[in-house]
Amino acid sequence: MANSPYAFPAAGLPPQTALLTGRAVFTEAYAVIPRGVMSDIVTSYLPHWHETRAWVIARPLSGFSETFSQYIMEVLPGGGSDQPEPNQQAEGVLFVVDGEANVNIDGKAHLLSPGGYAFLPPGSHWTLHNRGAVPTRFHWVRKCYEPVEGIPAPEAFVTNEQNEPIRWMAGTNETWGTTRFVEPTDLRHDMHVNIVTLEAGAVIPFEETHVMEHGLYVLEGKAVYKLNQDWVEVEAGDFMWLRAFCPQCCYAGPGRFRYLLYKDVNRHMKLGF
Repeated sequence: MANSPYAFPAAGLPPQTALLTGRAVFTEAYAVIPRGVMSDIVTSYLPHWHETRAWVIARPLSGFSETFSQYIMEVLPGGGSDQPEPNQQAEGVLFVVDGEANVNIDGKAHLLSPGGYAFLPPGSHWTLHNRGAVPTRFHWVRKCYEPVEGIPAPEAFVTNEQNEPIRWMAGTNETWGTTRFVEPTDLRHDMHVNIVTLEAGAVIPFEETHVMEHGLYVLEGKAVYKLNQDWVEVEAGDFMWLRAFCPQCCYAGPGRFRYLLYKDVNRHMKLGF
């Protein structure tokens, strides 16, 4: 992890002498999956992916994630997939945290290095391979796209967070901001996967309580987060899931605090099940 600016699972297994007590929390309103539980024993293997394993940190489940799944993928040199996505209705976002990924989207080749971001529309044909000498690690966020009559589906795009500005919140003296990869008013998109940055000492000074489901993976730093009625301490490599309307706020520090944020947006609320 020292060679990457982004956190990723350390893998391995804890020693037999380790304490059983940890920071993992699972409630009806939120969950915290600490980095320390992302060991070798909880990895998964996926069809048509070679020399690859995944940490599944969110999946549609009663009482848990309702709108998305999120994997942390580790592809060894020579590994990858020519058939990565089994669901033609699924859209996706890839965010590279370590190594390099050779990604081909509808016949166009891209090389994603750390900070690399790719949006994959529903029905697109894409492949991913690691042609380098070290493992490639990336987040893969998946959601079933919700089409709207008269609004076209979004197109694929590839960028790097280093090429995107941080949009600082008004009145924060550039201490709390968001790197947006999609404009909030672009109604073609029904999910946002952004990066939120809080400088040391910055605060979300009110309990956000809103309709979006959230997935937050801490890329860098530490913070104390209020989730529902509880204060929890989180650090780089931790994952948080928040159901819709779960109150949330935080204090960042002692250094810069950053997280990859998923939320569902821009669609009417479904009535009934």
